[in-house]
Amino acid sequence: MHNKFYAIINITGLTLGLVIGIFMLLWVQDEFSFDSFNKNAEKIYKVDIVAGTGISRQIFNNIIAPVATFAKNEIPEVKNAVRITSIGDAPFQYKDKVFFESNFAFTDPSYFSVFDFKLIRGNPKNPFPDINSLVITESTAKKYFGDENPIGKTVIMGQNEPCQVSGVIADYPPNSSFQYHVLLPMARLNYLSYIKNSRSYDGKTIVPSMDADWSNFGFETFLLLKHDVNLKALEKKLQAIHERNKPEDAPVPYLVQPLIKMHLFRADGTDGGYSTVRTLTIVAVMILIIACINYVNLSTARSLLRAKEVSMRKIIGAGKSQLFIQFIIETGVLFIAAAALSLILMFLLLPYFNNFSGKQIAFNLSDTDVWFCILVSFVGTLLASSIYPAMLLSSFEPLKALKGRISGSIGNVNFRRVLVVVQFATSIILIIGTLVISKQLSYIRNKDLGYDKEHVFAFTLRNDMQEHYDAVKNDLLKYPAIVGITHAGRDIVNNGGGATGDNDWDGKPANSNLWFNLIPADEQFIPFFKMDVIQGKNFTGAVADSSHFLINETAAKEMGITDPVGKRLRIQTVNGTIIGVVKDFNFATVHKKIEPIVFRYQLEHCWRVYIKASGKNIQKAIAAAQTQWKLYNNDIPFNYTFLDDSYTKLYSADQKQGDLFKLFSVVAIMISCLGLLGLTTYSAQVKTREIGIRKVLGASIGQIVNMLAKEFILLILLAIIIAIPIAWYSMNSWLRDFAYKINLTWVSFALSGFGVIVIALVTISFQSVKAAMANPVKSLRSE
Repeated sequence: MHNKFYAIINITGLTLGLVIGIFMLLWVQDEFSFDSFNKNAEKIYKVDIVAGTGISRQIFNNIIAPVATFAKNEIPEVKNAVRITSIGDAPFQYKDKVFFESNFAFTDPSYFSVFDFKLIRGNPKNPFPDINSLVITESTAKKYFGDENPIGKTVIMGQNEPCQVSGVIADYPPNSSFQYHVLLPMARLNYLSYIKNSRSYDGKTIVPSMDADWSNFGFETFLLLKHDVNLKALEKKLQAIHERNKPEDAPVPYLVQPLIKMHLFRADGTDGGYSTVRTLTIVAVMILIIACINYVNLSTARSLLRAKEVSMRKIIGAGKSQLFIQFIIETGVLFIAAAALSLILMFLLLPYFNNFSGKQIAFNLSDTDVWFCILVSFVGTLLASSIYPAMLLSSFEPLKALKGRISGSIGNVNFRRVLVVVQFATSIILIIGTLVISKQLSYIRNKDLGYDKEHVFAFTLRNDMQEHYDAVKNDLLKYPAIVGITHAGRDIVNNGGGATGDNDWDGKPANSNLWFNLIPADEQFIPFFKMDVIQGKNFTGAVADSSHFLINETAAKEMGITDPVGKRLRIQTVNGTIIGVVKDFNFATVHKKIEPIVFRYQLEHCWRVYIKASGKNIQKAIAAAQTQWKLYNNDIPFNYTFLDDSYTKLYSADQKQGDLFKLFSVVAIMISCLGLLGLTTYSAQVKTREIGIRKVLGASIGQIVNMLAKEFILLILLAIIIAIPIAWYSMNSWLRDFAYKINLTWVSFALSGFGVIVIALVTISFQSVKAAMANPVKSLRSE
């Protein structure tokens, strides 16, 4: 109460540090908790494969369907297996309500025994009584049926496929990797794709079921294992099953990955998000440390003012331990105020933080994980901020203090300087990180991808609309608002296409296992997106194009062909000829290098429509497309996406990381400047008489300000020198995750350093000018 200014600075700094620290610890705890709620989490493993050679080498998250069945039947270490495959999106109708579901999948009944997704309605031993049954989440049931009992209700899937609700599961936890709203039996997919409509993977042999299809890599597969399984041996057994049943394939190494590591790591153990979590954890801890540094600096700096108090207490009998406890309690009182304020702020700011970070963290005080994060933050911060000042203050020698002989060493000036340098070095590193991330994201947004996505929107053809595509196209081109239309069999933004290693060409090396990304497309696709055909020619739309291929530059390079036009190429069952080479374009994120692509002229596999609108009539183009949609799709909602929006979503995680760095930078510099303001104020108080004498002797306001600010500016310059190499190393490491990236230049570092110096000068000047303008008569009155 007697030192309100310093108390406010300390409480504000600690509060800001605690709010950010606890929020980030909760965020980190949530990241590490993914899928760990499953009671068998430690024994559930995901199966992946490694395929491709050279630049096409990659880990595939989906494998072939029979592996799960064979593994369960032939490998003793496997207790159970489950497959999951999600297939785009589809409308679901109940009475007059139509819902468009994108989070639905086909799965095996073992889904409910391998994972802890318990049925709250329905029979857990038989969740799918027949192929026309489905299981939905509790919130989906509420959306479809309100308060009615959903069991036995019939919904219409797609155009006219009745399905009956056979079960309801509780909504998935936010930290689950699975978030399906609707689950259908794998037996239904087997019936529709194999039994009802025969499938062939070699053009001749009919595949009777999915358990005999060794070519369709479309199934996420999880194994429930027994205790103490040799994972390397298990991977070899899985590979042997594959190679025994599909001997013509090149060796396909299998990988198994623990379920609980799936969220942050790739199947081969490399980073899949862990480095981001680690970085943000370090940053959150550093912000807490910066807040502690404020308290330590101000407490030790002002210790001279309390030296006589401590000495008098010692003379009348206070022991060192009593004084130590007293100062710990004083810190505790300030800390309790900061902790109370931080909890209030967290309750108020949690919705904004969730929106900001893309999380669904609930601040539930009955949750032990929440209390763990709070207590770690509180106890760690309290210990870091209180022990050193308490030890220092309780160690004064009474006689020296009363005689004023400890002023030279009191407060450990050099230690304070080190702490100030640490504070500002951390702030500068964060600011540099923010600038570099912002520049990289800007580079991504403005990078020439090799195709034109401006004013292009896309939607999926359904039902009769695909069969009548030519009529739809001709009708749409009559609208002046539409300047182009094409269709393809893949989403060009997300991944370019399905991949295959089933290929051959003249001169193919014996050890080659090159995988191509396949894009079925019509003859308008290349000119529509303004791609460049640098060798040969484009498709013409003739019947002969069914045996023609276009490849990209990377494919030609990886195949080892310098003049590919006219060369033979077999892709799966199609033996054809390369007629052109397309200039490389980015069909995936710039985190990855451009991979080999093959364009195929397969109109029957083209289901994704792309429409280019004139810049001034985008809404008219959308309305025209919606009109055509309604002619073929009754009441099914019309869903479309702009390619620009889809491209932006690819980098949502990078954008969130950049936003978090901005937040951290602002908070770090605020806390650091609060401490600087407190130290400057204290320095001005200690030098009040010196300032008065200098003014009497003719010193100007500028000279007084320079005297007070010089030491702090030198410390900040030292912080810049220390921070720059650390920031350069850190941001170089971050940029390594991008195949296409900016070059680090001195500009970001210079701007960060200059910005911090300006902010520090403004902070210092606030109190320095006030001290320099004070009347010297008042400060010298007692002399």
